Amino acid sequence: MSMFRPGFLVIALAIGWAVSVHGQQHPNLGRPLTPEEVKKIDITVATDGTGLPPGSGSVSAGAVVYGQKCQSCHGAEGSGKPQDQLTGGVGTLASAKPVKTPVSYWSSATTIFDYVRRSMPITAPQSLTNDEAYAVTAYILSIDGVVPKDAVLDAKSLPRVKMPNKDGFVRWWPAPQR
Repeated sequence: MSMFRPGFLVIALAIGWAVSVHGQQHPNLGRPLTPEEVKKIDITVATDGTGLPPGSGSVSAGAVVYGQKCQSCHGAEGSGKPQDQLTGGVGTLASAKPVKTPVSYWSSATTIFDYVRRSMPITAPQSLTNDEAYAVTAYILSIDGVVPKDAVLDAKSLPRVKMPNKDGFVRWWPAPQR
C-alpha cells in the first residue's frame, strides 16, 4: 500500500501556494493620499448637515444656474425630460401612483445639496461651486414651496429645511450617540 494520498498532495500544494503568494511584497503601485488630497475628495454631507461647506445661494441665483446647467436635462422647473423629474409628486407617495422626486421622497434637503454638488451636471460632475450648489438646491426646493421664493440657503439654514417626507422613513437601528 502506497503512502501517497492525493488529498494530502492537494492540501500541501494549496498551503505552499498561499505562503508564496502572501509572502510576496505588494507591487508598490500608488502612494498614500496627503491630507489635502483626502480633504478635496471627502465631500460627503450627512443628513444633519455635517460636512456642509461654506457658501450660500438664493432661489433667484439658483434659477439662473438651473437654466444654464440643469434645464436641458431636467426640463423647465424640474418637470423632467429627458432626465428625471426633480419636482412635483408631493403628497403622492401613499397613492396608487406615487411620484418619487427628490422633493417628494427624500427626507433631507442636505441630500439634494450633496447629490447636486457631487454629481451634477452629469457632463461635468463636481464643477458647480458651493454657492451654485446651494442656489440650485434652493431653486429646486422653492418650486414646490418647500422654501420661500426669497430663500437663501447655507450651512446653517439648509439642515433646518423641513422636507415633505421628513418622517416617511423608518429607522431600523438606534441613533448614534453623539
